[in-house]
Order: sequence, then structure tokens, then C-alpha cells
Amino acid sequence: MLYSAATLVVPMIFAIVFHEVAHGLAARALGDPTAAEQRRLSLNPLRHVDPIGTIILPGMLKLAGLPVFGWAKPVPVNYARLRHPQRDMALVAAAGPLTNFVLAALAAIAIGLMIRVYPGPQAPAPWVTFIAENLRNFVLLNVFLGVFNLLPLPPFDGSRILRGVLPRPGVRLLDRIEPYGIVVFLVIFIVVPWISPGLHLVDRLVMPPVGWAIDHYEMLANWAAGQDAA
Repeated sequence: MLYSAATLVVPMIFAIVFHEVAHGLAARALGDPTAAEQRRLSLNPLRHVDPIGTIILPGMLKLAGLPVFGWAKPVPVNYARLRHPQRDMALVAAAGPLTNFVLAALAAIAIGLMIRVYPGPQAPAPWVTFIAENLRNFVLLNVFLGVFNLLPLPPFDGSRILRGVLPRPGVRLLDRIEPYGIVVFLVIFIVVPWISPGLHLVDRLVMPPVGWAIDHYEMLANWAAGQDAA
């Protein structure tokens, strides 16, 4: 149990932290230094961990056998300080999921290189197995986090990206939904599946693209290992 938790918690924390820092770095590059001013561009997990979203909720979901997801304390972004607020808002939002997908690719390559170094049938050392498990979970969690955050529902990044391309009436609709975003999220993704498992929208909306992406990351790992992707 402790081993499984260790190989899950560490990659989850770093996937979430890199996601949030990417938002802050993108905002700074586009004119808003708020995150830097508040010292939130650090990779120190303690600056970003939200006790409920980063630890308690993922742990409860794991124990319940449900898809694991979570969140960190959002990096502060003042959209009014961006040089082109509507466009740059979408770019800042996209930076988080994009970073997760890049990290998943790097982890898949690392897995492939480990396979190349330890190709034989003999069992690798325990520390090698531990690192490999962390890398596998790092791929899975980054892909899931990236896809999940692209959902077009406030307060997820997908809704911020939409704001950059929608006409004004669509933006106003998102503004009306925004104050209730967390409540809507909890109802749709936790309460409804608990009442009726057949309506589990994570399985229906998120897992198919996650599975498709994981297949391609496995191909990348096989390429790095010097094996046929097929």
C-alpha cells in the first residue's frame, strides 16, 4: 500500500506543480508578472499544494477505485496586465495542459531508455523498478491532467481557452457559469457517478482521448527503447 502510494503521490504532485508553474511562466512572458511577484514560480511543491485537491481528494478517489485527479493552488494571473488580454488568456491557459503533454513525452522516452539499459530477463534492482513505476504513473497522470483540464467547463483551462476564441455572448455565458464552476464540477463528476455509475462522464468524455494518447506515448517509449512501435 505504501509502495503504491509512493509511486502515485510523487508523480502527481510534480505533474500538478509543473502545470501551475507553466501558467505563471506563460503569463510573465505575455506581460503579467503577478505569479513571479508572489513567488509562485517555484518548483517547491509546498508553495502549490492544496491539501484537499492535491492530497485528500486524489487519495479518496484512489481508495474508491475511481479515476484519480486533483488540483493545486492556482497560480495567480492578472489578465488585465496581459498585453492582449483575450488572446493571451487562452495562451496562458493552454500552457498548463501543453506542459503536461510534453512531460509525459519526456517520461515515456525515459522509460524507453531504461528498457534499453535493462533489456534482459533478469529482474532489475528494486530502485530501478521504483523509478520505472514512478515514470509510468508520471505519464498516466500528466496525460490525464492535461486532457481533463481541457474540458470547456469553468474553472478548467478549456474554458479559458474558449474565452480567447468565443464571441462576446459566449464569454458572457462562461462568466455566468464561473461562480458555480466548482459546484457544477462536483455534481457532474462525483455526485452523479456515485448515484448512477452508468453516467460516469470521466469514463465517457476523458478516458477515450487519454487512452488514445497513452497508446501513442507507448509507441514513443518503444521507439526510445529501440523496439518496433507495432
